[in-house]
Amino acid sequence: MNHLLRQAQQMQQKMGALQKELETREIDVSSGGGAVKIKINGKQEIISLSISQECLSTNDKELIEETLLTAINQAVKESQTMVSSAMSKVTGGLNIPGLT
Repeated sequence: MNHLLRQAQQMQQKMGALQKELETREIDVSSGGGAVKIKINGKQEIISLSISQECLSTNDKELIEETLLTAINQAVKESQTMVSSAMSKVTGGLNIPGLT
């Protein structure tokens, strides 16, 4: 029983360290041939967003909105994949609810 408790404590420590590390990991994503660029971290927080002047000068509101949505969704998905992969390394592949 003590062995299991020790393992759980070690996993908890590793998870805490990983969560801090994920806050600093960043992913760059672009959409529309580079018209929109997004930087997101492992907490799924958008750090920066850039829209090219060319994209803005089109004055095509729907195109700009669609390009933004595509970039945001792609950034969130890639960040979630990064977090999930990192978490599975710590948990040994166990799917623990609430951790990913």
